[in-house]
Amino acid sequence: MGGEQWRCRGLSWGRGAPELRWVRGAQTRVSRLTQGQEIAFRAVGVRQCAGARGHVCPLGAVVSGRSTGGQCPECARLDRAHSVAADTVADDPRTFRVYLAWFGPGMVKVGITAEERGTARLLEQGAVVFCWLGRGPLMAARRTEELLRAALGVPDRVAYARKRAVRPVLPVAADERAAEVVELYARAVALPGWPEALERTGFEAVDHARVFGLEHTGPQGPAAAGPAVLRVVRELVDGGVVAGRLVAAAGPDLHLGAHDGRVTVLDTRLLSGWELVAADPRSAPTVPVDELPTGVQDGLF
Repeated sequence: MGGEQWRCRGLSWGRGAPELRWVRGAQTRVSRLTQGQEIAFRAVGVRQCAGARGHVCPLGAVVSGRSTGGQCPECARLDRAHSVAADTVADDPRTFRVYLAWFGPGMVKVGITAEERGTARLLEQGAVVFCWLGRGPLMAARRTEELLRAALGVPDRVAYARKRAVRPVLPVAADERAAEVVELYARAVALPGWPEALERTGFEAVDHARVFGLEHTGPQGPAAAGPAVLRVVRELVDGGVVAGRLVAAAGPDLHLGAHDGRVTVLDTRLLSGWELVAADPRSAPTVPVDELPTGVQDGLF
């Protein structure tokens, strides 16, 4: 996975497939991940702050193993100050797109992303199905987002814990997965009050189930050898091992099939700032884990 002093910087979907990013001083590299691949690593030492805006943390701060941000407070504030998502930038000249994203039954959000990023933002969030609603300047996109949140009753954020909990019950048929997006798109484009500067987009549902490896996760999917019990990595610790075969990757989450027949879900945001070295792929997890709540386990993989 990584050699001496290479530190992980988390997962990227910038090229349409999951890649782990690494940094060592001024050097960077990526490791592309593929379904069926054996992944096994051991954390070494302490977790260092990931820095901000491509720069090393000036404090060399050590951060908590449970932090999904992986940053010290100062670096987190610097990143937020330049974040479009945090609504702190009003004069970005790029074209933005407004979208609806579906993560599972009853779980839809509205959001915006820079057009130049393509579908990367939707892959990063783990959107199983999405559609574009419109395109235009930033402030028009923001006003449209607010209009749709209020009129459709959909949020602009969905917690990752909710997303991963609903994946075991995804419908198998693509038209069933798209049904809520179809209905909400029709309601959205019929609303009055859209900013004139925002160009509405024709409907097309984009399904990421195959990209994520989630096509057969629903209750009617092919049965595995007994129910797959999900456990979720809570944090990495010095000497802690995570291992398994990659069976799915959605948003920041890697679903790793262990040799004991169980599935471990690893939020790769927890990897940022750790030095990781190779471990035995047959190892059981030796990091703190939480069991996914009973009732959403059967039928996954």
